[in-house]
Amino acid sequence: MLVTTTPSVEGREIVEYLGPVAGECVLGANIVRDWFASIRDIVGGRAGGYQKVLRDGRHMATEDMVEEARELGANAVIGVDIDYESLGETNSMLMVSCNGTAVKLR
Repeated sequence: MLVTTTPSVEGREIVEYLGPVAGECVLGANIVRDWFASIRDIVGGRAGGYQKVLRDGRHMATEDMVEEARELGANAVIGVDIDYESLGETNSMLMVSCNGTAVKLR
């Protein structure tokens, strides 16, 4: 399935708009990753554990969105937007959401 952030696909014709589709993923941060991230804040550098969580969340949310599009009979999702949000009283949860429009391309 083709997934793109653009509103169209160059060289392909949209023959049917099937509607909006979405995928969400909510992940918890763990205390070990938080501790290593706090060390990174002090010494600098990339927080690899958090980057992996973000990447995994993006993949899971995208997979859910694609599955919803397949159920509608789509062969592409266009106009995809990916959002990240922290949740919970202590912001210890991360939500990743993907939204787009399911279409049939020719």
